[in-house]
Amino acid sequence: MPKVIPIQPREAPRAPAPRRERFAGGPLADTRGRPMRDLRISVTDRCNFRCVYCMPREVFGSSYRFLPHAAILSFEEIARLARVFAGLGVRKIRLTGGEPLVRRDLARLVAMLAELPVEITLTTNGSLLAKHAVALKQAGLHRVTVSLDSLDDATFRRMNDADFPVARVLEAIDAAAQAGLAPLKINMVVKRGVNDGEILAMAGRWRGTGHIVRFIEYMDVGSSNGWRMDEVVPSAELVQHISQRWPLEPVEAGYAGEVAERWRYADGAGEIGVISSVTQAFCSSCTRMRLSTEGSLFTCLFAQSGHDLKALLRGGAPDEEIRDEIAAVWQRREDRYSEIRTAETAKQRKVEMSYIGG
Repeated sequence: MPKVIPIQPREAPRAPAPRRERFAGGPLADTRGRPMRDLRISVTDRCNFRCVYCMPREVFGSSYRFLPHAAILSFEEIARLARVFAGLGVRKIRLTGGEPLVRRDLARLVAMLAELPVEITLTTNGSLLAKHAVALKQAGLHRVTVSLDSLDDATFRRMNDADFPVARVLEAIDAAAQAGLAPLKINMVVKRGVNDGEILAMAGRWRGTGHIVRFIEYMDVGSSNGWRMDEVVPSAELVQHISQRWPLEPVEAGYAGEVAERWRYADGAGEIGVISSVTQAFCSSCTRMRLSTEGSLFTCLFAQSGHDLKALLRGGAPDEEIRDEIAAVWQRREDRYSEIRTAETAKQRKVEMSYIGG
């Protein structure tokens, strides 16, 4: 019987790799016409606090595996990407975490970024700020935002879940102001039944100081904080509450894409801000891109996945290729999570805020 020779299926011709369009220059806009103006850079996924709405201890406990040092971007890699972003129109860079000041020698990165035509800001929990304020200012840092969720020591310790006293954060705010980083912004995430009874105390503490307290609606960031809509205090309710004690007047936004709605005291004692991502979504004017600790690019705080830039950096790609990739990601962007948020979408798995910065 003749030997049967099996016929191998013919391999289909391999499709060529998709050609990345080169960025032609000019204004960069996404699918909704939003420009890219702000870059948030997470310099570490670690934090010395375990705030219940961000890094709850039951998830981020002693057994949690943070990124190894070799996996995170070096300062030189961050500065290189920042230079490319600046060339695409970014005008403000905010350093975040985790807690950015647990990253060693952060002032060195600030000095590298200070060579770019951008405003450099930092968000911190304040625990290490007093120690580094002068060096950060000398390196070129322009502004600081301090997260402070309560003035009551017991409540503050309970919310940060690290037994850290509120007095030391207040001392750090004073130290930062003396170092020349004033006026500071003070961010308070308001959670009903936890710290909403301190809204007037917080507003009153910073009236007349030049610092600006901003009240933030509790958000469903990440997948670990057990968010519920009934724990959100709507900004409209909050503004009305403060205005009954100290009358408020609306203030126009300071720039296009400003996320905080501004209100000033009628008696001239300064202003407050409210950030209303849940009840008054500002997706239509969002100009932010986020760079994770290990070099993934995210186009929304509530994103489920990112775009790997580290592979390009460490694979020898020239700046032009990295620029074209970033431009393509932004031009495809269509995020509007807060506009379409439902109880079901809130349950979806999302990247943690400690990984991409708040």
